[in-house]
Amino acid sequence: MTEEHRRLEQIKDRSAKWRSWGPFLSERQWGTVREDYSDHGNSWANFPHDHARRRAYRWGEDGLQGWCDRHGQLCFAPALWNGRDPILKERLFGLGGNEGNHGEDVKECYYYLDSTPTHSYTKALYKYPQGTYPYSQLRHENEKSGRGGPEIELADLGLFRDGRYFDVVQEVAKRTPEDILWRLTVTNHGPLPAPIHVLPTVWFRNTWSWGKIREKLPRKPTIKLHEEDGYLALHHGKLGNYRFYCDSPDAPGGASWLFTENETNTQTVFGTRGGPKHSKDAFHRHIIHREAGAISPKASGTKAAAHFVFVVPPGGSITIRARLHHQDQDNGIHRFDWFPETIDARAREADDYFQTIIPADVSPAERLICRQGYAGLLWTKQFYHYAVDEWLEGDPGMPTPPANRLHGRNHDWPSFHARDVLSMPDKWEYPWFAAWDTAFHMIPFATVDPEFAKDQLLLLLREWYMHPNGQLPAYEWNFSDVNPPVHAAAVWRVYKLSGPKGARDLLFLERAFQKLLLNFTWWVNRKDVEGRHVFGGGFLGLDNIGVFDRSQRLPDGTRLHQADGTAWMGFFCLSMLGMALELALSKPAYEDIASKFFEHFVSITHAINSENGTGLWDEQDGFYYDQLIVGNGEAIPLRTRSLVGLLPLCAVTVLKQKTIDALPGFRKRMDWFLANRPEILQYVTVRRAAGEKNPGRCLLAIPSREQLERTLKRLLDPAEFLATHGIRSLSKAHDAEPFVFHNGGVAHEVRYTPGESDSDMFGGNSNWRGPIWFPINFLIIEALERYHYFYGDSFTIEYPTGSGNMATLREIALKLRDRLVSLFEPDEDGHRVCFGEARRYAEDADWRDLLLFHEYFHAETGEGLGASHQTGWTSLVVRLITDRHAIRARSHSV
Repeated sequence: MTEEHRRLEQIKDRSAKWRSWGPFLSERQWGTVREDYSDHGNSWANFPHDHARRRAYRWGEDGLQGWCDRHGQLCFAPALWNGRDPILKERLFGLGGNEGNHGEDVKECYYYLDSTPTHSYTKALYKYPQGTYPYSQLRHENEKSGRGGPEIELADLGLFRDGRYFDVVQEVAKRTPEDILWRLTVTNHGPLPAPIHVLPTVWFRNTWSWGKIREKLPRKPTIKLHEEDGYLALHHGKLGNYRFYCDSPDAPGGASWLFTENETNTQTVFGTRGGPKHSKDAFHRHIIHREAGAISPKASGTKAAAHFVFVVPPGGSITIRARLHHQDQDNGIHRFDWFPETIDARAREADDYFQTIIPADVSPAERLICRQGYAGLLWTKQFYHYAVDEWLEGDPGMPTPPANRLHGRNHDWPSFHARDVLSMPDKWEYPWFAAWDTAFHMIPFATVDPEFAKDQLLLLLREWYMHPNGQLPAYEWNFSDVNPPVHAAAVWRVYKLSGPKGARDLLFLERAFQKLLLNFTWWVNRKDVEGRHVFGGGFLGLDNIGVFDRSQRLPDGTRLHQADGTAWMGFFCLSMLGMALELALSKPAYEDIASKFFEHFVSITHAINSENGTGLWDEQDGFYYDQLIVGNGEAIPLRTRSLVGLLPLCAVTVLKQKTIDALPGFRKRMDWFLANRPEILQYVTVRRAAGEKNPGRCLLAIPSREQLERTLKRLLDPAEFLATHGIRSLSKAHDAEPFVFHNGGVAHEVRYTPGESDSDMFGGNSNWRGPIWFPINFLIIEALERYHYFYGDSFTIEYPTGSGNMATLREIALKLRDRLVSLFEPDEDGHRVCFGEARRYAEDADWRDLLLFHEYFHAETGEGLGASHQTGWTSLVVRLITDRHAIRARSHSV
């Protein structure tokens, strides 16, 4: 057991609070729905980047790869200035949805390099240009490029040419849960000496300006300089008393301490007189504009920084060290004693921990992918605070929100109250949770931190997240949007990953199962409008994949039957069935509900495959399609070959006969159903296999063997779905033959678009009309393995289609893993296709071992697109690497 394992055990038995602090600070709080109190709902315009340095946040904070406590009350992060920028660099810059040519997009280069699950050690890198940061130019160039052009990034404007930038490396190590050491190392990669101002900053989140807040303190928190001993004394009514030390061995003269209040500069933001004399932007005005009186003359406030000024020689580095500790956790250590030794020890402990997590036989390239994949996953945990009832009503200390707010966004979720550390898709582009993203995040989390994974899945099912009607909140832009129902599958998978059989967390499974019953009932009551086991749902997380926005109300009398919505519900049924059978082995009452989910799955399978005009299988094309049901009952198939039609393959499981036999009540009802409903069984693949290879296994799957074969021919066809680096989200056949749908005199077209979106549907910042997306690729791979578990080596199919080579489904699943992992693996020249044409990642030693985990990937080139730090579900690549090594080890053993 490593030291990190011991810390995780201490968390589990509540003997130490190792999760009290971490990199929980958002990378972007401005532009979020939580901070939007406008009457138009355009959060990017209401709280733009230009306001962020001058305006206090209501619901959270942001910073440059910063840290905070688990309730976001006390924060620390660096601020930087290179002597040229018009703005003190306190946070990452990017373009809002109303500015970029492909939606929201961060315009910075930063990397998460390491983290343990308890954040006993973290490491991150920010690359800070030495030239003037081109805020206006980035807006202008992307505007000029337009929807058809690529996103213009910082490097495209030459900001890193000739190494004219600083590497700013932050390492944070915990000596004990609340004794935190912070080391900043700044390196000049340029050819000339370069100046830099570094301000290690600590501040309190503003909870005192609003007049009404549930966590209001009895008095305002304070930061005061203790001049005699040269440290900051911090007091907070709930956190208690802390001390903050800061110095640099490379600054013999020390630093000057700056103080202000974390309050809005009302004069420059709102044009009103009065307001605080010393506001949030005081350090910016003091350093850049040299404004007299900007900072507080008193050595106290709610925001403070140590101001260092360096001239760093070419190739040289400077170091700053800081320490924040609770007054009760000084550990008998004076100031910075044992500072480097502690940080280095925690870094070694991180190595020791991941030696037990990452397979020993992986290549160095695979190990790098795994290590940074886990780092990004752990770094994108964020304190998220949003109480909808308070947000709707507004605060006494602020202007009254517009009346339309009470009938607008999220008004029907008054019970929603989040004040937790959550796993984010991307802390800049998506600094808010998304329910189906979270489900996928927890699969890799279950390996590195199983308790956190279980806690997150249970949290979203709690009564202050789940709607009273049983719906799970989608994301803050619209909690009532419908994400795919994958939560049950994540619970089931995390349960199985949480320990060996016989030692798994049955209490976790049962707690989740009970709440998932409410969610399942919501789906049945709300999304199966006709009671025919054919489901709608809306866009289901796939944004612009359809010919029109499937979330919008259709003309009177017109209904949409969705192949993906129906398949997702089949998938949901099988996850619930698996959990119910597991629980029934020790609690017989669950046999009844297991029978319910078995019968429900059979009914869904019958409905999606039936030939009476309402089924979604198209016999002519050998594919599943959405259907538009017009007023007279006519079914019009929407013949776009997309992931929508592949998802039915994923609704598959294999039951072991010994499990069925151990539950006589369930077996009796199952046998009766199979014997007495022949009209349904013609559409259902339910088989008991016999023989030595797969004795006593029962297959439940939406497609029959014939339907599976026909769909796989398209899936494995390079001219359709099979790309060099994974499975496309739309068939390439739609490049030459776009699908066109005429409605109301308007032609709507779906064309294969392998890269960035050319459609404004859902803001245009993601695209499901061609690119490779990790979550669905992952589900398809796992489904193929389940089919192989049942059919065995007797089922072979041409791979790739047209090649003449036959392969088993397990072999194909392994090859698909290889394709996805190849996005991140370097070729013989060191180039990784995920970086597109950015050659610096292959040719420059200071960029070569840095990775980004993008939201999705160009289907032809493999270039990473969309959000650049969406390590959440793209960290599934770590699971793929781990699984393929396990599979190859078993094959070698056999």
